[in-house]
Amino acid sequence: RLFCQATGLGGTTQRAAAAPATRAAAVITVRFDAEAAPDLGWEFRPLQPTVTVHPGEERQIFYRAVNKTIAPTTGSATYNVTPAKAGIYFDKLQCFCFTEQHLAAGESTDMGVVFFVDPDILTDPNTSDVRTITLSYTMFRAHQPARPTASTALQAPAVN
Repeated sequence: RLFCQATGLGGTTQRAAAAPATRAAAVITVRFDAEAAPDLGWEFRPLQPTVTVHPGEERQIFYRAVNKTIAPTTGSATYNVTPAKAGIYFDKLQCFCFTEQHLAAGESTDMGVVFFVDPDILTDPNTSDVRTITLSYTMFRAHQPARPTASTALQAPAVN
């Protein structure tokens, strides 16, 4: 995973502290995609399906998650960028994918992503043809450690 984050291999995005001071004149269309694992019981979608950005321009978009179940649940997102070769140039400043998301039964929340496309994408011979990038998220049920219940807390420890 660390190798993929450092190189952008497999569409892994980068994490940045700040956008560059200048932006390019060219534009790139960024598409947003979302899917929730069936066992999570959430509706999950981007509020804006596409934006057009100048490389170097900082943008914020939002995804909405709605817990459709009758119980609180916790989700965790994975992400990738296509085409994969653009991953090294897609930089996230803030993302809900860095933390788990807790939703009560029926609760909804809007979760932000702040990003920019590195202007170097335009001068790299391998990516100079890229004019559309897709950022995809899949939200999975986060596996929480088992919590002791009254019945298990009173059980005697096993003896070997």
